[in-house]
Amino acid sequence: MPSVKIKENEPFDIAIRRFKRACEKAGVLAEVRRREFYEKPTAERKRKGAAAVKHLRRGRPVL
Repeated sequence: MPSVKIKENEPFDIAIRRFKRACEKAGVLAEVRRREFYEKPTAERKRKGAAAVKHLRRGRPVL
């Protein structure tokens, strides 16, 4: 879990902004969304395989 130490004379809004940035960089929100519902192992493999195919197709030139 990311943590932010509030500096002396630092406004609360800026500290919150730094915390949000740290959470985004650590991938906390994406992890929460991914774990929100149980995904069967077969569904997870299928999703990852489809993402890999999509990634491969993106890099190939169109003939």
